[in-house]
Amino acid sequence: MFSVTVRDHVMVAHSFRGEVFGPAQQLHGATFLVDATFRRAELDADNIVVDIGLATRRLREVLADLNYRNLDEHPEFAGTNTSTEFLARVVADRLAARVHAGDLGEGARGLDGIAVTLHESHVAWAAYERSL
Repeated sequence: MFSVTVRDHVMVAHSFRGEVFGPAQQLHGATFLVDATFRRAELDADNIVVDIGLATRRLREVLADLNYRNLDEHPEFAGTNTSTEFLARVVADRLAARVHAGDLGEGARGLDGIAVTLHESHVAWAAYERSL
């Protein structure tokens, strides 16, 4: 399996409901380092996994809707605990929609999967992987 990873970051504010979250139940900020990994079994006609420039731009566009936002006030997430795991899935699903729409180029239609990892710090991160 071949892969290409592009990276960006996003800064959000949010709070959580539930005792399990302890002090994170209160409004707090988070800066996530975001890795998006695109996978395929065979290279495309240009011998690449995906156009790195397009992948970088599309990741930035997907994150723009979240960046500098209080996710508690984001209409799409009303009443939802926007955990790191949850947000990794949101980003992966949004990127998958871009692949299906052709926004990462025709060659990207041959991708097998996407994995998105959100790094909370140098010692903790969460990921979501999906097939295409």
